[in-house]
Amino acid sequence: MKILTLENIYKDFSGLKVLNGVNLDVEEGEIHAIIGPNGAGKSTLFNLITGKHKASSGRILFKGEEITGLPSYKIVRRGIARSFQIINIFPGMTVFENIQNAIVSKLKMRFCITSILQRNKKVIEETERIIELLELNCRRNVQISALSYGEQREMEIALSLALDPQLILLDEPTAGLNKLETARLIDLLRQITTDKTVIVVEHDMSVVFGLADRISVLYYGKVLAVGKPQEIRTNEEVKEAYLGKKDYATRS
Repeated sequence: MKILTLENIYKDFSGLKVLNGVNLDVEEGEIHAIIGPNGAGKSTLFNLITGKHKASSGRILFKGEEITGLPSYKIVRRGIARSFQIINIFPGMTVFENIQNAIVSKLKMRFCITSILQRNKKVIEETERIIELLELNCRRNVQISALSYGEQREMEIALSLALDPQLILLDEPTAGLNKLETARLIDLLRQITTDKTVIVVEHDMSVVFGLADRISVLYYGKVLAVGKPQEIRTNEEVKEAYLGKKDYATRS
């Protein structure tokens, strides 16, 4: 079953064409990677799906309903959450407070002071659930600014999960991480997204081929190829346009 469909999506900025007729389907429950060289339009595509920008033309459907042009907050409430290339959290707050704020946003609670929050059973229960899921108990009262870079990346994914989305968009989740941090994050993603649909933009091909169920290759604003990892590894057109001469067929 398709959870997200992009139909003939175009986007230009003051005459600069970035996306040129993108058609893409994402199946419910899959991890779908989008790869391509710098300037291919990957971040623009994410910005259109999440409502940060509006498509010049075309349609975006989520669970069969059109979301083209909706503001970001309405798209989030439909069940789509996003993490960013640049860490997007509140460094002066603790781990618990950051997750709690995301829960409050999900529950549409607007004029709540701290004392009310502390008495709100649902907020506390949801916050505790996310903390337990990501094994953050020992860090719950630590300020975000005191966490390592890798832990901060994990926290941003935690905030995405706190919104209880059906579709999660991850923009370069391993950017800036070392090998150990990358391995931990990938293990974490496998554990926490078993009942979610994930779209990931990632530059590390070993991560892409090891994590994705399907891969779409974006090249000069168009979808060059879509397929399972093995199909993309052996696609001569993709090798020539993006993967180059490296032998990804032997990588996992």
